[in-house]
Amino acid sequence: MEGGAAGGQRDRETLDAVRSVVFKPSVSLEEKRFPRVQGYDFNRGCDLIGLLDSMSTTGFQASNLGDAIDVINQMIDWRLSHDAPTEDCSEEERNLAYRQSVTCKIFLGFTSNLVSSGIREIIRFLVQHRMVEVLVTTAGGIEEDLIKCLAPTYKGDFSLPGSYLRSKGLNRIGNLLVPNDNYCKFEDWIMPILDQMLLEQTTENVVWTPSKVIARLGKEINDESSYLYWAYKNNVSVYCPALTDGSLGDMLYCHSVRNPGLLIDIVQDIRAMNGEAIHVGLRKTGVIILGGGLPKHHICNANMFRNGADYAVYVNTAQEFDGSDSGAQPDEAISWGKIKGSAKTIKVHCDATIAFPLLVAATFARKFQERNNKLA
Repeated sequence: MEGGAAGGQRDRETLDAVRSVVFKPSVSLEEKRFPRVQGYDFNRGCDLIGLLDSMSTTGFQASNLGDAIDVINQMIDWRLSHDAPTEDCSEEERNLAYRQSVTCKIFLGFTSNLVSSGIREIIRFLVQHRMVEVLVTTAGGIEEDLIKCLAPTYKGDFSLPGSYLRSKGLNRIGNLLVPNDNYCKFEDWIMPILDQMLLEQTTENVVWTPSKVIARLGKEINDESSYLYWAYKNNVSVYCPALTDGSLGDMLYCHSVRNPGLLIDIVQDIRAMNGEAIHVGLRKTGVIILGGGLPKHHICNANMFRNGADYAVYVNTAQEFDGSDSGAQPDEAISWGKIKGSAKTIKVHCDATIAFPLLVAATFARKFQERNNKLA
């Protein structure tokens, strides 16, 4: 009996010790800071806006997407009137109507593959309706928009063999296919424009910059499916410091051999690009960056000249462990002064072709539709 009692006591002590470790008391979580996890209930029907609103409480990258929706809506909604006037501000700056008119300046950066994809049409929507003010992309992000006005890009497959495609004159971008003929049509279209630009440089002393070249191409394409057309029409700045890195560069090379002399001044453009951030005055700035590399750095670096952007949303699948700019988190940009320490930031680890349409649906497009409904 005594042995049994002693054994029972030991078991109770063991269980008590286990409970003290396994069932460690929890602190209570404030739901304002830590919302409870809850996904969308499809018993409510297929409600796109309801589904998007539920992202923030779904968890994992869905929650990051929900946070990105919130940050972009803050960019769109911000007005100077939300902040108290400073003691040294002018009478105009104290005027409520004036303060309500001062908005956040939104920069949009994207890599060329996104223009090859259907994201091009979403970018066009934003530019068409003046929802963003500054665009930065790579050469492919310029040429692919123009080429699509001349000939289509097709959906193929990631696994199509390169040697087979090469023999058929087809170029693969992921699971997209671009026939070589598209680039031949592009050459036929752009060469006379480059000739005319050289003539204007020679006879009218026009100084061409990458952004001026892009605006001219947007004017010449004269096609409402093109985001560059709408950028030209709405005076939306489009910067591409890597203008020569792509088919457009091939065209410039061939033109320089056939009809040499065209000059493109990149220095004027870096001054103009940095000025987009420096000269915002009382406005805040927000950055939305799809992918990484050059567009990401060019936008963030310009904002460094105003001590950082106020809002930042990154959408890409790059990781930071290799030290790449593409993979860098917003906090790294804060260390450089490219994003303010007080900024609202989020990175969505997701393919932008999935995330960006959803982001736009829940922000720019939703507000656009709401305004139109009020006017109807």
